[in-house]
Amino acid sequence: MWGGQTIHSFFRFPAKVIEKREIKKLRYPKLYKNMEVLVIDEISMVRADMMDNIDHFLRLNRENPQPFGGVQVVFFGDLFQLPPVVSTPEEQQLIAFHYESPYFFSAQVFRTLQLEFLELRKIYRQSERYFIRLLEAVRTGDIDEDDLNDLNDRYIPDFQSEDFYITLSARNHTVDRINQRELSQIPLPEETYLATIKGDFDPRLYPTEAALKLKLNAQVMFVRNDPERKFVNGTIGKLVKLEAETVTVMVEQNGKRDYIEVSAIDWEITRYKLNDSDNSKIETEVVGTFTQIPLKLAWAITIHKSQGKTFDKVIIDLDKGAFEYGQTYVALSRCRTLTGIVLRQRLRIEDILTDERILNFYKQNFC
Repeated sequence: MWGGQTIHSFFRFPAKVIEKREIKKLRYPKLYKNMEVLVIDEISMVRADMMDNIDHFLRLNRENPQPFGGVQVVFFGDLFQLPPVVSTPEEQQLIAFHYESPYFFSAQVFRTLQLEFLELRKIYRQSERYFIRLLEAVRTGDIDEDDLNDLNDRYIPDFQSEDFYITLSARNHTVDRINQRELSQIPLPEETYLATIKGDFDPRLYPTEAALKLKLNAQVMFVRNDPERKFVNGTIGKLVKLEAETVTVMVEQNGKRDYIEVSAIDWEITRYKLNDSDNSKIETEVVGTFTQIPLKLAWAITIHKSQGKTFDKVIIDLDKGAFEYGQTYVALSRCRTLTGIVLRQRLRIEDILTDERILNFYKQNFC
């Protein structure tokens, strides 16, 4: 099975804002010359300047003046989800001076490149037609008072969190407070599970804590899909046994409780290279591994980190309100059902934030 690399790793970009003039031709660019297709997932999170850097890198190292050096590029993603991160003053200045928006489609390379679009319409996370319609209304900002009232039926004042509910919050400090409070209320000792790290594995990419502190009865979340399909990334459970090399998690699936014994598993950092015997073929090699119990404490996580996950029971805590495009949509759409949602605060029209630039892009290409 093919692996993958982060954009920064594959193109050897530093973890900072860079300009085209800083991108150099490699001494040995044969790997990039042999590329045929480049697939970029979660394109909604890729900034316009990164798109132009990829384009420039490939033109330079493939010695081909065509867009992206003549490589076929495929993008996947939902632009109505959370937008690219533009946090530092340098990033804000770069986007403001050179681009109409931070989104990938504002990259200069697309001024002369005609994109082809395909919309995937089958929804796997939800099956209730009415809930799907409500989510689409929130997604595109086409929501009325009746829709909002239906969503606010899930506002339950003074709701006492139960097992297997996870709180999705807009703010990091709220998440940290909830997790620390809940852990401290368990009158049992902590057990620490240490990860084994080999090779080149950037600590910023650790999927869970290198020193994972757990307690019996703590609520946890799986952070990996199980090849045997006993759990998926985002499955919520409760710790019922802690042993030296394994832990046992009680989960609720299809209305029944099940017990899963979990041991440490490997995450691999891979990179692409040319086949030693046939330089026309590209293959992957493992350059680093992180071995750990695939869990993290999970009474609460941020909405940002919930993107891509699926839950059965969620508490949505927007605190003082949504402050980012797509935030409310991502939070609501993490849950399989409308009845699985509990709102800490009533939703307001002001919490349904949809970027007009995304709407215009969507209408021009999909409507």
